[in-house]
Amino acid sequence: MIIYPTLEILNGKCVSLTRGRLEEPVIWHVDPIETAQQFAAAGAEWMHVTDMNALRGDGSNDALLEEIIRAARIPVQLGGGFRSRERVEHWIDRGAGRIVIGTMATHDPDLVKELAKRHPDQIVLAIDIFQGEMMTDGWRSPSAFSPETFLDAFETTPLAGVIVTDIDSDIDDQEAHLGVISGLAAKTRHPVIARGTVRSADDVSRLRYVANISGTLIGRALLAKDVDLAQALSVAQPQPEPTAEFQ
Repeated sequence: MIIYPTLEILNGKCVSLTRGRLEEPVIWHVDPIETAQQFAAAGAEWMHVTDMNALRGDGSNDALLEEIIRAARIPVQLGGGFRSRERVEHWIDRGAGRIVIGTMATHDPDLVKELAKRHPDQIVLAIDIFQGEMMTDGWRSPSAFSPETFLDAFETTPLAGVIVTDIDSDIDDQEAHLGVISGLAAKTRHPVIARGTVRSADDVSRLRYVANISGTLIGRALLAKDVDLAQALSVAQPQPEPTAEFQ
């Protein structure tokens, strides 16, 4: 299972959101470039970055994103505000390892399918769920599609994966919101990347045993130092199975 240490960038700063509320970000006083380099030094093979300004449509952090991609020296999965072919292909050309697409897939699914065919293993579908509904437009608008119907529409598309975010992940019942993601993972052949489920290294252990979960994004828990990245990476590694000894 791949651990994606995650940075969410708003106005050049690292932030976290509570239940997807863009208007109430928690600001972390860390340097995004140094933090990306620390992720790589800890052994991460990938990282994820979301441009929150692009997501909510009030600007972008393009210069900083380019610097993060150069400085990290590991592949960067980039999300936030991808609503046109031009922006997707611009960032692929600028070195992004993968592009995460959500809202555009609801408005123009054929374009997303075409992009996935043109850029194999570089397009990731995002499904953001709040109280059972799929959300679009920066987590602000409920979609007309159910998560299951939306996912099924891309079943034959050559996606790199599907990020399933439980926006309501601050609920106390861990089993409940893990069930949202595992339920969707059971319905697709695409590798599923969980988001919003990890608060401790124990949560990483639990995810390892959920069928078709190929990875997880960890942001707030790393910045709050509730999770040690090196430990999470170790926990996520496959463990050798015991073998029988023959005489």
